[in-house]
Amino acid sequence: MGSTTQMQLDIGGMSCANCSQAVTKALDDIEGVKTANVNFATDEGHVEYNPKQTSASEIYSTIKDAGYDPNSRTISIGVTGMSCANCSESIEKALRSVPGVISATANFATDEATVEYNPVETSTPQLYETIEDVGYNPIRDDDDGVSERERRDAARQAEIRHQLHLTLFGTALSLPLLGFMAIRLLVSPDLLPESVFGVEFGWVEFLLTTPVQAVLGWVFYRNAYKAIVKNRTANMDVLIALGSSTAYLYSVAVLLGLISGSLYFDTAALILVFITLGNYLEARSKGRASEALQALLEMEADTAMVVEDNEEREVSLDEVTVGDRFKVRPGEKIPTDGIVVDGESAVDESMVTGESVPVEKIEGDEVVGSTINENGVLIIEATKVGDETALQQIVQTVKEAQSRQPEIQNVADRISAYFVPAVIINALFWGTVWYLFPETLAGFVNGLPLWDPVAGGPQVAGGTVSTFEFGVIVFASAVLIACPCALGLATPAATMVGTAIGAQNGVLFKGGDILERVKDTDSVVFDKTGTLTKGEMRLTDVVVLDESTVTDGGTFTQQELDASPDRDDAFVLRIAASAESGSEHPLAKAIVEAAKERDINVDSPVSFENVPGHGIRATLDEGEVLIGNRKLMRDSDIDPEPAEGTMERLEEEGKTAMLVALNGRLIGVIANADTIKNSAKKAVSALQDRGVEVMMITGDNERTAHAVANEVGISRENVRAEVLPEDKSNAVDAIQSDGRHAMMVGDGVNDAPALAAAYVGTAIGSGTDVAIEAADVTLMRDDPVDVVKAIRISDATISKIKQNLVWALGYNTAMIPLASLGLLQPMLAAGAMAISSVSVLTNSLLFRQYVPDHDYQLFGWNR
Repeated sequence: MGSTTQMQLDIGGMSCANCSQAVTKALDDIEGVKTANVNFATDEGHVEYNPKQTSASEIYSTIKDAGYDPNSRTISIGVTGMSCANCSESIEKALRSVPGVISATANFATDEATVEYNPVETSTPQLYETIEDVGYNPIRDDDDGVSERERRDAARQAEIRHQLHLTLFGTALSLPLLGFMAIRLLVSPDLLPESVFGVEFGWVEFLLTTPVQAVLGWVFYRNAYKAIVKNRTANMDVLIALGSSTAYLYSVAVLLGLISGSLYFDTAALILVFITLGNYLEARSKGRASEALQALLEMEADTAMVVEDNEEREVSLDEVTVGDRFKVRPGEKIPTDGIVVDGESAVDESMVTGESVPVEKIEGDEVVGSTINENGVLIIEATKVGDETALQQIVQTVKEAQSRQPEIQNVADRISAYFVPAVIINALFWGTVWYLFPETLAGFVNGLPLWDPVAGGPQVAGGTVSTFEFGVIVFASAVLIACPCALGLATPAATMVGTAIGAQNGVLFKGGDILERVKDTDSVVFDKTGTLTKGEMRLTDVVVLDESTVTDGGTFTQQELDASPDRDDAFVLRIAASAESGSEHPLAKAIVEAAKERDINVDSPVSFENVPGHGIRATLDEGEVLIGNRKLMRDSDIDPEPAEGTMERLEEEGKTAMLVALNGRLIGVIANADTIKNSAKKAVSALQDRGVEVMMITGDNERTAHAVANEVGISRENVRAEVLPEDKSNAVDAIQSDGRHAMMVGDGVNDAPALAAAYVGTAIGSGTDVAIEAADVTLMRDDPVDVVKAIRISDATISKIKQNLVWALGYNTAMIPLASLGLLQPMLAAGAMAISSVSVLTNSLLFRQYVPDHDYQLFGWNR
């Protein structure tokens, strides 16, 4: 079986010996697990497994799938010193080899690594040490009162300053070399002096170049050594070190008289200056790309005005705890998430939801920390503080999304992994071939200015050089032109901006992989209540059914009910409200609320039973009460036929009609109606315009469902009605059975399985925590139009990634042949390489201007 690895686990959620047996059996079923022992008494597990056949990640997933909670922690570590995708790959590989690490990703564009690990087996300091061992610098979270954000901001600014200082230093020493080069190339080499202040001209160039090599080149030489020796890989630093040192060492050999040829000290220095300048611009661009996230964090209030014993005192936000009450005056930020306990005001929530219209808040309404109180004084009780607040959760979600890259990134990573070795082989091949067979190659590229037939040698910058010298030039140029920096930046830079655009517009993607997946949605399945409708049920009809009224229906209008609470309908409503008072369902709440508004006495039921998908069964002093649909009545041997005409009429009006039975006899029908959201029809129309098929799924009856669907523009054949909560996921699976990529949009607990089953699960942000947890995308606003925004942002981001990849790969595809044919000077190759990386970042930064109210176009922002 090979060598095995031991793993200790803390497992939560076990309540008996059967639980530990279930976990043990699940682990034993994993191929590669040799032994598994789980102890219910200590909540511990021990697993021995073959790492070549399974992984810590699979073991954790198996325990979670069995319904238990293996203890793990996730940490985001800022990392400096990464220069390309190969660097992030080296960090990932090193972290994954640490015992106890479940998963690890490193993002070159955001300069951070995200690690999920088993705290029983490893620790944060060990993760820091691992990153340092492979040659990079983790930003340690020391206990000195400085926040992680402040550390990262400081590290980013320090890196920008460092690169700027290096660039200025290199530029100061290279400017004379650039001047000498200009005279040599543009005027005449004869104008250059033989000596400067008595020092031979070649040695002057040597004295100017060597400090540049030592200071600017040191980081590339050091990182190249670590990459090759420690990580056994070749990255961008290896290519730069090879190109620059080749030009420098060749020139030193010529200067010392060891070989004949020209001096390329200016090229060696300018290579490093151009690339360092590119690193400086890149560091600045990375900072700008993450500005949206930083801007969100900076919106947090610093203090809160806590009210205690009728006294007000200003405290730091860190001191606010759940249950504290604080006052927020007009124009002030709401310090943390809470509920209004006194006062009325409008609150600007645009920084969280993207909605520009302020939202009215009254007593009992929830408010989000960092939003702005527009007018009126509010007294708010804190419900969430610190990392639990909505703002912090948004930031964390976006950061996690940026750490999980789209599948398209794997293509770029695979290319990068083989790219550098291939580039070195290509450069060696062409350098050698040009040295050995110059005339033959010159014949193949007839017409290109590579060969001087008079002098019988290759030409460089207007002069003829030896074939060996030309081979060195080709090698250095081919190495430098092919650095895969732009390729490594293409995906993460665009993903970082795309997820930030989503956050600014109230659309949160759980990962870059989700961001990529959303654009492939071809069917959107809306839950009805709370998604297309407001979920604010209100009682509209009470119909009395007894021996004397069953023939005419005994229907009373809302106005008649309000005016005559003593008629028979009041009895039906009292029975229904008393029975439903034990339920939390929106339909039940509407019935109870209507009874109380009419001053009808509502009693508590003696017993209560919820019959999922059908209704309720309760016992009152008057007897057994059933409220629900036709099936509930039939199952209880009650014939619903006498009320069929009334039921059909109400359902065709888009109302949810329920039968009420007392002691085995129908006594009435009650109907509730929900209001369709103003933007529901617009959302459906916009999706259909994109070619997306729109469906609706609901537990409501067919007539009501079709009435709502018709109003919002969904065709009858795309409505799934009378679907039980536990069957919603099956309905989604059935929709996807023919290969559809369905997005399920819902907001309730009973939507969670369907959200998980869908190709993309989308939760309305006003929905339950369970639904949001099961979803891939969370919409912070209670607006179905944001489904369209999510698809547009996904489509736009992937389009931007493809633009970047085309640019990066196109650049390398075009430039490598030119360098291999000797048409590029090494210095120009280095400059072009630096420009390519900055261009990809600039292209991604331009994406920040995109507004997802319209589709993104390749040329031009919106249509």
